[in-house]
Amino acid sequence: MDVLSDVMAFMRCGRPVSVRVSFCAPWGVAFRSAPGSAGFQVVLRGSCWLLPPDGEPVPLSVGDLVFLPHGDRYGLADDPARPLAESDCAPHSELFASAGHGGGGAETVILSCGYRLDLDRTHPILSALPGVIHLPATLGTHPELRAAVELLAAEIDNPRPGTDTVVSALLDMLQLYVLRAYFETQDEPCTVSGWAAALADPVVGRALDAIHRDPARRWTVESLGVHAGMSRAGFARRFTGLVGQPPLAYLTWWRLMSAARLLRESDASVAQVAERVGYASEFAFGNAFKREFGVAPGRYRRQAAAA
Repeated sequence: MDVLSDVMAFMRCGRPVSVRVSFCAPWGVAFRSAPGSAGFQVVLRGSCWLLPPDGEPVPLSVGDLVFLPHGDRYGLADDPARPLAESDCAPHSELFASAGHGGGGAETVILSCGYRLDLDRTHPILSALPGVIHLPATLGTHPELRAAVELLAAEIDNPRPGTDTVVSALLDMLQLYVLRAYFETQDEPCTVSGWAAALADPVVGRALDAIHRDPARRWTVESLGVHAGMSRAGFARRFTGLVGQPPLAYLTWWRLMSAARLLRESDASVAQVAERVGYASEFAFGNAFKREFGVAPGRYRRQAAAA
């Protein structure tokens, strides 16, 4: 798997949920902070204002998308001066549901989608993102993202047999398209860890891709540098500067995160998991895993199954 696909599959718990809300003026809602979750709002009809926790109000129109990777508090309203009421439109337990809010004026329809994240295995790529990402529906930009929004709106407006599966797949696609669009539009590295620059960098990007596609391979700094087309010392400096940790430290961390996922989601034995992520012995794997997670692999599996 490539880096972004791995990151999303790695962090998310369960399937996405959503609620389609019809807001009629006058209206203003405050969405409380929700640590351990990520989500996005898509304007399907009408217009409104985004009221971020910091900064000026942002006008939103049809096709605009707001991604909130950290579950920060924010508001939406038909008028930026409108008083905000606490929202009762949180995503439901089913894949998608409908709700209404406000008075009898002009209608704005918003699709609100949410994901649960495991904060114990947050990838640094998520930490590098700002609290609010606004992707306006600019003509000609990010056509895949716009197409996914249009398909999602069509399915929500006209549910048919198979809509549950289609909506779930489109929500997964939408989140990946959002991240791709965000990183592609960054002119400067992310202020936290430089992941925007790391993914765009031809050398570091190739090395990250290689690690994620084949974490079990006996990579060395030199072999990763050769794969990426750079000398050992220069590659190590470049990787560390953008990713925030040396190549082999990131490789080890990703192997252990991948192992944790296999322990939770597969029936492979501990020895098989160790081999799949690149450890020569179950003993070495067990020691490394316990240093990272505080428990042995077998106990980690039992705790995950009981959760």
